Amino acid sequence: MDKAIPIQTFIREIRGRKVMLDSDLAALYQVETKVLNQAVKRNIGRFPSDFMFQLDPEEWETLRSQIVTTKTDEKRGGRRAAPYAFTEHGILMLSSVLKSDIAIDVNIKIMRVFVQMRQYALSQTDTSGQIVELRRLLLLYIDRNDKRVDDILRVLNSFIASPPKTKPIGFRANHEDTGKTPL
Repeated sequence: MDKAIPIQTFIREIRGRKVMLDSDLAALYQVETKVLNQAVKRNIGRFPSDFMFQLDPEEWETLRSQIVTTKTDEKRGGRRAAPYAFTEHGILMLSSVLKSDIAIDVNIKIMRVFVQMRQYALSQTDTSGQIVELRRLLLLYIDRNDKRVDDILRVLNSFIASPPKTKPIGFRANHEDTGKTPL
């Protein structure tokens, strides 16, 4: 795993939760994905469903199309099972399962990123008010323009229903009006 890649790039939103995938965590911890998953399975009691869950086939397919990959484990020709997603609490629990110095260091960094993201989200208190105001303005704009469009359609429909009378133009005059015979 390239150390220059920020941890934030590995945090995804799945099922309305901020999570990291087992393969991304394994790369950060510098272990194979299967080693990480085996350690989790040996300690499955530490990982309830709000700490870790496995992606369903539809979620996995959607995620694969977003990250444009078909093979995540080149040695075996791709994953055989959908990945596990770990919430912030699940990642924290991994530090008690993976006891290497690298795992502890990476976990500390990941926890700091989650804290920064939460602090940023909490600092954006005014955005909901701005969204409400933008929605109000948009609805007002639509309402005003809908009336204008309705007026235009009403006029067009009246023209279709009863087109205005026009005088003929050109050399084809009505011979009965002039008393002359046409040429």
